Amino acid sequence: MKKIFILLVLSILCRSAVWAQKIGYVDMEFITSKMPEYQLAQTEMKKFSEKWAKEISDKFAETDRMQRAYMAEEILLTDDLKRKRLGEIKEKELEAGEYNSKIFGMEGLLFQKKKELMKPVLEKVQRAVTKVCSQRRLDFMFDKSSDVGMLFTNPKHDYSDYVMEELGIDSKATKAGTEKTGKAEQPVTAPTENSPKQKSTTSKLK
Repeated sequence: MKKIFILLVLSILCRSAVWAQKIGYVDMEFITSKMPEYQLAQTEMKKFSEKWAKEISDKFAETDRMQRAYMAEEILLTDDLKRKRLGEIKEKELEAGEYNSKIFGMEGLLFQKKKELMKPVLEKVQRAVTKVCSQRRLDFMFDKSSDVGMLFTNPKHDYSDYVMEELGIDSKATKAGTEKTGKAEQPVTAPTENSPKQKSTTSKLK
């Protein structure tokens, strides 16, 4: 699949050279990490994750308590009581496991909550990207931070700063904030059509 994507990109790049089409890219992880809305969504996600993790931990702790109690009393129990207690323990284990899958499974509640919280953020960024593409007359815009990656990125085609400007994010302010945390960054400047800019580096929130 990745080879197909690379061939597709090469094909697009070749055609763009002929048609003089403009291609740009942005770093979505860098952009969203500087958005207050993203920070708020991350905080909310952490709250839900910790809350559900504690609930699951409590369920498994209750199962362990029942197991220890059974082992301590096993010698005094009749066969019928043993079967009953073991059945109750197994039921609790299944309940805890099912709840864990319900919350942290591939399509679980945590995943759904993340989609819900991130949707407004991504929609806002998409509107900004669309506007920048229209203003700069770009034919293609790639996301540098996507899993498929890019073959080559010339800094003069990086339009992340324009998107951040459209979102009202002050690149100088984000630089100052990073320096306060002890992480050095290169100066962030808006790109021009004829001169490359030095891409700032910063830690990305996952």
